[in-house]
Amino acid sequence: MSIPTLAGITAKTITSQRLTTRVLLSGPENGAPVLFVHGNISAATWWEETMLALPAGYRAIAPDQRGYGESDPAKKIDATRGLGDLADDLAALLDTLNIQKVHLVGHSMGGSVVWRFMMDYTDRLLSVTQVAPGSPYGFGCTKDVAGTPCNGEFAGSGAGLINPEFARLLTAGERGTGSMFAPRNALRNLVFKPPFVPAREEEILSATLSTHMGQQDYPGDSVPASAWPHLAPGVLGANNALSPKYNQNILPNLLEMSYKPKVLWIRGAQDLTVSDTAAADVGRLGSLGLIPGWPGKNVFPPQPMLAQTRDVLQKYAAAGGAYQEVVIDDCGHAPYLEKPAEFNAAFHAHITT
Repeated sequence: MSIPTLAGITAKTITSQRLTTRVLLSGPENGAPVLFVHGNISAATWWEETMLALPAGYRAIAPDQRGYGESDPAKKIDATRGLGDLADDLAALLDTLNIQKVHLVGHSMGGSVVWRFMMDYTDRLLSVTQVAPGSPYGFGCTKDVAGTPCNGEFAGSGAGLINPEFARLLTAGERGTGSMFAPRNALRNLVFKPPFVPAREEEILSATLSTHMGQQDYPGDSVPASAWPHLAPGVLGANNALSPKYNQNILPNLLEMSYKPKVLWIRGAQDLTVSDTAAADVGRLGSLGLIPGWPGKNVFPPQPMLAQTRDVLQKYAAAGGAYQEVVIDDCGHAPYLEKPAEFNAAFHAHITT
């Protein structure tokens, strides 16, 4: 059953050359298009309030990405292409809608898709808004601002880092709070900054539970590794696609773009999901003694995700681009839901100027 939408949001099933999926739409059909890209374990539902808050004259478009929500479950993510499948899906959707250029907005993993879209479809961008994006180098197994891998197997990134109890409860559709690993608790304690609870928590949770589950989807497949923590990325699913193993040459490609759209980087000050001490980063968990055998900070430190993003954007600006970093206080990983007034003030100014 489809997740109910807010008044003013239209849900359509759209088939492009690559994917059939649910797409949420709002605003005038001839308005300036804004394409919203959701993050991991979520779906287009997360964007509805932000879509409705757009200034007059803007058209909001938010698809369920491959592997999530009501996208075709037969379509899998080839992780060996990095986020290429998801970026190509967005371009194919725009082709189907006869849209050439968009304001592009990505959250978390959706931000990682945006890094790839920027490289592959530069000429289709009016502006870029990165909301708590994943590091341009991927998630896990990098030790410094330059994205240097912690080991040659990229162990400590990919599907193997997903907590198996969380994955089990997600598969079971658990809606309660009895386990610390329950999806609702993960949202309340790790995604949002307590005590924030979204007004549409049930719909947000339903979107999370609509994640496609299994070794071909979420969490994905993994392979043994000799390097700590002895699991390396497989070849299917978004978690593996986020591995630095499959996200090489990001920085030079961004710097070589002939056209560099302006970038707004906006995040919460208390983000536990994407930070220099991220709660799910195995380097951080190892340093806390939660994963045995940690080889130490010289071998596998917590990934400096924010420092990596800032360094890339500074180099992007030095190469002719422009960016602005906005940090919202008292806010976690989803500022557009937690602090909509502050978020929209910065976001609307970015896309209208």
